[in-house]
Amino acid sequence: MKETEVLIVGQGLAGTWLSWWLYQAGISFKVIDQFDPDGASVRAAGLINPVTGRRMVTTWMIDELMPFAEDAYQGIGKFLNESFFDKTSIVDFFPSVQMLQAFQKRLEEDPAYLFQGEDRDAYSDWFQYDFGWGSIQPCFLIRAEKLLAVWRGWLKKNDLLKESLFDYTKLVKESDAVQFADIHARYIVFCDGRSSAQNPYFEKLPFALNKGEAMLVEIKGLPKNQIFKKGMSLVPWKDNVFWLGSSYEWSFADDRPSENFRKTAEIWLKVFLKLPFTVLDHFAAIRPATLERRPFVGFHPLHPQIGILNGMGTKGCSLAPYFAKQLADQIAKKGIIDPPADIRRFERILSSALNH
Repeated sequence: MKETEVLIVGQGLAGTWLSWWLYQAGISFKVIDQFDPDGASVRAAGLINPVTGRRMVTTWMIDELMPFAEDAYQGIGKFLNESFFDKTSIVDFFPSVQMLQAFQKRLEEDPAYLFQGEDRDAYSDWFQYDFGWGSIQPCFLIRAEKLLAVWRGWLKKNDLLKESLFDYTKLVKESDAVQFADIHARYIVFCDGRSSAQNPYFEKLPFALNKGEAMLVEIKGLPKNQIFKKGMSLVPWKDNVFWLGSSYEWSFADDRPSENFRKTAEIWLKVFLKLPFTVLDHFAAIRPATLERRPFVGFHPLHPQIGILNGMGTKGCSLAPYFAKQLADQIAKKGIIDPPADIRRFERILSSALNH
């Protein structure tokens, strides 16, 4: 039997960051994960954008999240001798007069992160646009796929990863510990994305899974140091390759790429882009979003050895490092979880669930 302090289920962004902070704190852990090439973390654009929505509002906690994320990604990059982090900006082309006016109104009220595009024709060699553009900066571009792969390699090298699917029915709950397969742990934390919506301990939480689709598109000659947005976004991915997306479907029949998205995206490219392009890949993923748009972090009120770090939705690159650190600190008895994210806010509904 292998003894450890924390068993982490899932090695997406949440599981990666929790294991990193536990390692930094000197707390033993094991990760169990079956790699999914279409997982939401793997397929994410990796963008941390401080301004969002049609009303151009700053995203929740962004003033705390951005500096924390910058330090965290640079720190893990230095440890692994890799680079996962770029500072960049979004060139936001206004698709309508209404969006131009919304940008200008927001710029007058609170100019944080927003800049007026001075040269209206600055991008006219590459794009067709009628209502000008503005800039959002700074933004961070996280190489999430690379981070997950490199950290997975480190986990394997140090015998900290068990590559397997997790079967909830085989989890043995003891009074103050858990056991799964050949692993005995003081705590288990579920960082398994969409799967937690069917987790018998956390299925009562208000998950709101949504489906997103995106494509990888080869575009030669397009500048690679910025993100271009006009409804959808073109995000630098690799040499001459851009991530194009994404969609949000709250009602969906399956998790497969759809012909409708592909056609819509190709029409968007033909109308907006002045350069030739080639579609290289088309994929879809289910995001573990929540009804409140706040993550689920903490331990079950009836089963304090069973925890969760989930519900990041589209903000995993910024939320995961921050709240993984808070959860690791709680495990180390050194801190608390911010109340808006702590699952203790659902203590009544979780306590009324079946006592598994």
